[in-house]
Amino acid sequence: MTDTTSLGPEDRKIVTLARSARARNGVPEGAAVRDETGRTYVAATVELPSLRLSALRTAVAMAVASGAESLEAAAVVTAGEGVPEEDLAAVRDLGGAGTPVWVAGPDGTVRETLAVG
Repeated sequence: MTDTTSLGPEDRKIVTLARSARARNGVPEGAAVRDETGRTYVAATVELPSLRLSALRTAVAMAVASGAESLEAAAVVTAGEGVPEEDLAAVRDLGGAGTPVWVAGPDGTVRETLAVG
C-alpha cells in the first residue's frame, strides 16, 4: 500500500476526486484522469440496461470528447481487486505506455500503482 500523502498534490487531487465520485453516486467505482494540460475529468461507473462502462473508461472517454491529446495520470477508487485490462488499455491508448494508474480503496488509500505498458 502507498500512503496517499506520498503522492504529489495533483496526484492526490485525482485520487480524492475519484473517491468523491464513487461516494456521491453510490456506485462500485469512481475514477479521475488528468490530461496533458492539467485538466481533470471525473467519472463514476455507468450501469444502464443498454450501456455499461467502468468509471475509468468513462473518464478517459470524457477526456477524449473534451479534446485531450494525452493523459498524465489516472486514478480509480474501488472496493474490488485490480483493474481490468480493458480499462488499462483505454488509459494506454490516450496516455501511452508508462502512464501511472493509482488504484485506491474506498477510504482513499492507494493499494497499488500500475504503469500501463
